[in-house]
Formats: sequence, C-alpha cells, structure tokens
Amino acid sequence: MTAVLDRAEVLSRAWAAAATVVDPELPMLTLVDLGVLRDVTIDEDGGVVAAITPTYSGCPAMATMRDDLMRTLRDAGFPGARVRVALHPAWTTDWITPAGRAALASAGISPPGSAPVRTGPVPLQLTPTRRAVRCPRCGTDDVGLTSEFGSTACKAMYQCRGCGEPFDHVKEI
Repeated sequence: MTAVLDRAEVLSRAWAAAATVVDPELPMLTLVDLGVLRDVTIDEDGGVVAAITPTYSGCPAMATMRDDLMRTLRDAGFPGARVRVALHPAWTTDWITPAGRAALASAGISPPGSAPVRTGPVPLQLTPTRRAVRCPRCGTDDVGLTSEFGSTACKAMYQCRGCGEPFDHVKEI
C-alpha cells in the first residue's frame, strides 16, 4: 500500500511541476492552459514521462517546450524525467482552457473561436480565412485582417477599426 501512495504522490508532484512550464511564444500561458501538456505518467522503472502534443507540424517552439519541461522536472527532483511527443490526437485550439483564453485576451491577443470540424483532406484555400474575431481591447467585431501571419505563424494580425489597436489573433486549428 505504501508503494501505491508513494507512486501517487510522485505523480502528483510531477504533474504540479510540469503544470508550471510556460509556452515560450505565449508566456502568459502554461503548457496546461495551451492544452499541449497531455499527460504525466510514471514508467515501469519509476521514471517520470511527460507527453506533449505540438500545436502544429514544425512548430519551432516544441524543442524549447521539451527542454523547459525536462529542466523543470529535473529541478523538481525527477532526474530521469523524459518527454515524449504525442502526435495523436492532433492538437486543436479547442484544447486551450478557459483560463488560457482569458489570459490571451488580457494580454491583448484575441483568443481563437471554435476549431473547424474537418472530415477528410483540408481544402486548398487561396483567400483569407473568415474568422469571428473581436478586438481584445474594446470588444468590437469591427476589425480588419492586416496579415495572415502575425508575430508567429499560428497567429494572424488584425487591426481594430473601433479603437485603432493592432492585435494578434490565435488561428483556429
């Protein structure tokens, strides 16, 4: 019984440590808020294994997320901690928590709406994607797309026609 309790305590401590790691591109979000931290387990040898899912294929922040997560777990007393990449199911912006969405808006970044439901291949689209976007500063939906790519590839740049502020919008995936 003690081994089970010890294992549960180790797992709880590992989750608590992993939950503090922030996204390098959106530092107002933890990996939990972003929905990237999928699981923390203990392997058959008693080592901690954290699973993360990339926001999209080729995300340049993945290596930093992995390194930050490993460093945090090791600093928390888990020297053999490992990070595994889980590709299935694919990440979606629907996994961003309500607290994460509120943190984005508070930081002046428009949070994503609901992710599109797709069955089958993604169609080629040469025109800008239509999105329901609100200005995170004044709340109006009277906004204009400035660029399909904002400060990172996963964000689009908009400008509010009401208050004039430019802002990023996290693209729905």
